[in-house]
Amino acid sequence: MTFTKQKVVRFSHCDPAGIVFYPRYVELCNEMVEDWFADGLDFPLHRFQQDLRLTVPAVRLDVEFVQPSTHGDVLDFTLSVRELGRSSLSLNVAARCEGKERVRFSLKLVLVSLDTMRAAPIDDAWRVRFGRFHG
Repeated sequence: MTFTKQKVVRFSHCDPAGIVFYPRYVELCNEMVEDWFADGLDFPLHRFQQDLRLTVPAVRLDVEFVQPSTHGDVLDFTLSVRELGRSSLSLNVAARCEGKERVRFSLKLVLVSLDTMRAAPIDDAWRVRFGRFHG
């Protein structure tokens, strides 16, 4: 299963040339992770952090900018889990507009205890939740 969400390119996403400024794409990728927790995993990231005392910082991010996007474009974002490790998960995130790929991300997150600030193993329940989006 793949998690999908549409996002509209806003004026605030664009640079003076009128295209999405590359750091804004990274922010949109981060939004996708937060949206995935809230809507795909049915457990908002703020609850993950407050209730479980866990977080998922990025430790690796590779981005390929395929084609520019401009103000008003509607981007169809997808997110899938590429790999589940002991305490990490690798994600593929991509955005398309009218079927044409615009940007793709390879993102590695690590499950971290907010109490110890060290990597924590992904338990069986979360492994199943994350695993539903393996693709």
